[in-house]
Amino acid sequence: MGLANDMAKKEGVIEIEGTVVEALPNASFRVELTNGHKVLAHISGKMRQHYIRILPEDRVVVELSPYDLSRGRIVYRYK
Repeated sequence: MGLANDMAKKEGVIEIEGTVVEALPNASFRVELTNGHKVLAHISGKMRQHYIRILPEDRVVVELSPYDLSRGRIVYRYK
């Protein structure tokens, strides 16, 4: 996760890898994390601006807030 860690150094944010399980309406996705948990994640603004497409089975990096660990933001898609 070297590249993703360099892009965003936010206080208290948890970054974890996962795999997109299904695409939901409104640019939301169900993501299964490497630890087995499933979270609801949306696309970050920069990824929207650059029209980065996310499909099921893509490996992604998700930022989780320590306040709500069931929701997250997709910040990076592996090539």
